[in-house]
Amino acid sequence: MTTSSPAPAATRPAAAPGRPRRLRGLAWLLARRHRTALVLCAAATVLGSAWMLYQRAVMLDVLHAAHWPAVPGDSIDPLVRNRAAEELNSFGNALAYLPLLFGVFLGAPLIAADREEGTARLVTTQSVPRGRWLRWKLGFALALAAVTTGVLGLVYGWWWRSAGPLAAADWLNGGLFASSGPVLVATALFTTSLGIAVGALLRRAVPAMALTFLLSGMALFACDVLKDGLATPRRLVTPIGGPPPRTWDVVQVDQWVGTASGRLYGWSTCVHDASPDSCRASLGIVNQVAEYFGQDQMAGMQWTAAGILLGLAAVLVGAFLGWSRKGAL
Repeated sequence: MTTSSPAPAATRPAAAPGRPRRLRGLAWLLARRHRTALVLCAAATVLGSAWMLYQRAVMLDVLHAAHWPAVPGDSIDPLVRNRAAEELNSFGNALAYLPLLFGVFLGAPLIAADREEGTARLVTTQSVPRGRWLRWKLGFALALAAVTTGVLGLVYGWWWRSAGPLAAADWLNGGLFASSGPVLVATALFTTSLGIAVGALLRRAVPAMALTFLLSGMALFACDVLKDGLATPRRLVTPIGGPPPRTWDVVQVDQWVGTASGRLYGWSTCVHDASPDSCRASLGIVNQVAEYFGQDQMAGMQWTAAGILLGLAAVLVGAFLGWSRKGAL
């Protein structure tokens, strides 16, 4: 009698190894939890850069059609110049509000939302130390704000520099000053740090977003009012009755009339007098004085403003990290 050996048990095929993740640990956790912010920032960067590149190409076509720079920019149709300058300034004004959005929608709920949802308590029970988790959260938000505004600011500045005579000359009072160079990045880092600090204190996302919006708006308004003090304006003195000073390519701050000794009077002095020449002669007024900022001062003023904003951001980050070591989550 022969006994048949039992059939070998069916063996399951070995599971295929999963696709390795490019991000691991806290980097993967932050990217997954804040994937909406990542997608929105990436979309804003790509679409905004593409739009500016398109507008730059349109402006260059207009300049080439006018045979610039062989022909002076004054020969270009004023309507075309104004329309191009308005487009450039409008986009700069829109970019200037981007730091406000980072502070309200990224910075304020960054810690406050985790507290409301209980994520903060869950994370503190894991093997990752609380300080390390907070530093990663902080670094993620600041890096996202810096990269997005940095790319958009660089492309916008390139667009403005390529526009030639179509670029708006008033670079200080338009959107250019706040939306190019280091100012846009520094402002975004400041508002994001402010939002994080406010959210950590209030522990509620919606109130923190509202207060961040208020405080950031006040700070941006103060920066706009005080930016004239970032550098010393220059003065241009010309005789009254002579050719007017060339101020179309500079930012004029103020204008006076003055005596030969340097005493200044308001621009309208003697204008409404019955005999303006006699009035000026009696006061010794012989000059017209213009106070202005030259375009070569723009970079220095931008770096000064950026340094102040980065200093404030560093104070907020330091205060947040110092408080987080002792405060309860």
